[in-house]
Amino acid sequence: MKKIALNGAGLLVALFAAFPVYWMVATSLKPNKEIFSATPRPVPAEPTLEHYREILTGNLIPGVTFTDFFLNSALVAVATVLLSGLVALLAATAVARFRFKLRTTFLILLLVVQMIPLEALVIPLFLMIQRLGLYNTLPSLILTYLGFSLPFAVWMLRGFVAAVPKELEEAAAIDGASRAQTFRKVLFPLVAPGLVATSIFSFITAWNELIFALTFVNDQHKYTLPVAMTFFFGRDDTAWGSVMAASTLFTLPVVVFFLLVQRRMVSGLVAGAVKG
Repeated sequence: MKKIALNGAGLLVALFAAFPVYWMVATSLKPNKEIFSATPRPVPAEPTLEHYREILTGNLIPGVTFTDFFLNSALVAVATVLLSGLVALLAATAVARFRFKLRTTFLILLLVVQMIPLEALVIPLFLMIQRLGLYNTLPSLILTYLGFSLPFAVWMLRGFVAAVPKELEEAAAIDGASRAQTFRKVLFPLVAPGLVATSIFSFITAWNELIFALTFVNDQHKYTLPVAMTFFFGRDDTAWGSVMAASTLFTLPVVVFFLLVQRRMVSGLVAGAVKG
């Protein structure tokens, strides 16, 4: 009975979490007359792809399509993931493997940075971006998201690097491997699960962020998807069918990215690697 109760509770939680996603997809397939019906139906009576056709073939603003916003977001998110993964892995290796002055202070600062509200940094970062000559460019967003994702990535990867036995690296060195070869062929494969986990965090951070994307970019051709979503909300009316269709397309890349990397999200890869 206890097992049945736990499974039932887990099923209820799963349904509670999945229902908004289902409603979003179902609403995106409904014609407007069903969306604004006095008695909403959980299943579309007359499914249609009209809302998807409208946002994919039409222009949200003159001269700019939904695909343009999508490509801008993809460029920013992929660049953030690649740069944060590279820098965080190198920094985590240095923190976990070497002893140097202010090492503990550096680790504490990584946690302190996470406590600062993003809204408090908008104006200072805006001024810095202007002085660097990056205002109204996508690199300004990449650098900003990189700064926010790095502390978490370094802190998390540090644990993965520290968990790799030093004996593995020493054995590789005895076999004649250089430091670069040891890093690439021994350490990197073993910390890949942690790298994948931090990549997901970095991707979601860059993909969903709105405030900085709206503040640092003024050119409509360089807007990202979160900014584009705001164009569906009018002062007197909201195109809910288009909102739900765009939200569905907005969610798909995150799901696809997770499915592609989830196979690497396993632990215990070093179990038994060193004979005891």
